[in-house]
Amino acid sequence: MPKVTLEDTVVHYDRTGDGPALLLLHGTAASREQWAPLTAKTPGYTVLAPDFPGSGLTTDHGGPVGVEDLAAQAEAVLDHAGAGAAHVVGHSLGAVVAAHLAGTRPDRVRKAVLHAAWPVTSTRQDAEFRYWLDLLATGTFARMLPLMAFGPRYWDHATAESNEELVKTLETMVEPGTDRQIEADRGVDLRAVLPKITAPVLVLGSAHDRLVTAEQQRELVAAIPDARAAGIDAGHGAPAELPEEFARIVLEFVSAGR
Repeated sequence: MPKVTLEDTVVHYDRTGDGPALLLLHGTAASREQWAPLTAKTPGYTVLAPDFPGSGLTTDHGGPVGVEDLAAQAEAVLDHAGAGAAHVVGHSLGAVVAAHLAGTRPDRVRKAVLHAAWPVTSTRQDAEFRYWLDLLATGTFARMLPLMAFGPRYWDHATAESNEELVKTLETMVEPGTDRQIEADRGVDLRAVLPKITAPVLVLGSAHDRLVTAEQQRELVAAIPDARAAGIDAGHGAPAELPEEFARIVLEFVSAGR
């Protein structure tokens, strides 16, 4: 697996395929493995999927990490992979990082898909993120994840038994640096960056997202000069809940005009 050293951080990333660069940035508590369903559907692209610090194989000093740090690491992956510019797809925290990269280094981003991003962390969101930290401390964070991530399509078919099995699986998947990524979530403020984005952007919102509001999605579209909105009938965790539809929406947008 390729890796790039940036000061005291060693960022590991997956590289697959050949063609225009497609950079995939995962959400809080996840890793590059979040993108396996999308990567499987991207022939014709060089797919780059890094682990953020605290996830997967990426290692660093273990101190605080902010959105700007993660954007610098994403750019370092592009440099290491020899990609001048890339289409960038982000989910949740990864979408915030993608927006920061697009606004601060517009020459590196061809198009961007921002799923479940938000412009600035609200008081309500900060209260939720603090709650997540409490759940991490008590070992019950995984039990909250299906409630936070999935919409009616999941719950209409789930049983108590199947959901319990999922929780047990999620307990093994929660990344050790999740608390640091949550702290990055708490500090999000893209308001000065969004108007500087020059790339075409798809702001993809989930209809049943209980973390990011429809108003926050509208604020993103209004602030980004070349942005359009789209929706998906899922919860906050759409890449896992509806992987086929999520991949279709992303690939139609980045492939248009190739």
